Amino acid sequence: MTAAYPLTWLYAPGDRPQVVAKALTCGADIVVIDLEDAVAPDRKAYARAATADLLGDLPPIPVHVRVNALDTPWAAPDIAAVARAPGLCALRLPKITSPDEIVRIARRTVPGLPLYALLETALGVEQAYAVATAHPSLRGIALGEADLRADLGVRHDAGLDWSRSRVIVAARAAGLPPPAQSVHPDIRDLEGLAASCAHGRALGFLGRAAIHPRQLPVIERAYLPTEGEIEQAETILKAAATEQGAQALPDGCFVDAAVVTAAQRTLSLARRR
Repeated sequence: MTAAYPLTWLYAPGDRPQVVAKALTCGADIVVIDLEDAVAPDRKAYARAATADLLGDLPPIPVHVRVNALDTPWAAPDIAAVARAPGLCALRLPKITSPDEIVRIARRTVPGLPLYALLETALGVEQAYAVATAHPSLRGIALGEADLRADLGVRHDAGLDWSRSRVIVAARAAGLPPPAQSVHPDIRDLEGLAASCAHGRALGFLGRAAIHPRQLPVIERAYLPTEGEIEQAETILKAAATEQGAQALPDGCFVDAAVVTAAQRTLSLARRR
């Protein structure tokens, strides 16, 4: 069962079944089997077959599969191989640039199979809201920052903040969950990962994709509420239960319906601690 608010998505290469098997036991909320960037062209067919075989049974935690980009010759065989597998929870679609792509894939897969769009180009970011509202099967959007950085010619991390905020706003405007952050590519830089997660949380992301199990506890700590945030949320909900309408707490915090909703999410996340 997927956590109410998943915080960690661990990528594992589809052509290394032993790595996928290990990933399923590492504590991630969701494992993403990657058939795209992590797999060399001459290994695509093997990765596809191995993934379809693994998903013939129900895995212990939810599994998504990132297929190859839709404009490649591998995408259609990827989707055909895994879309009806009993163990598949969702497809992740890379390099999406238009809502038509989402509609086309939704019509070719099992009705209701959740789809997630990765926006990895300037055009994809510009189309964020249109993609987010393209089809009921679309359950989330996120950035692919490595490709986007190259497309934009961004040299410093702050240069991606506008695109990050754009995707967060588009997701929430479409009624989708807050996006998860893109991966931190340096698996040794845990201090940098923590700082980047703190920045992402401040922007409005919720959780993060990882490429190594050692990144998982760092991401989870960064996105779990602090003791102070938990205490504040409890105070807000206690006040909301005894009073009606907007009100101010003794510390000056203004409480209304939106604040109550945020407090409820905080306490839901706190249950993971």
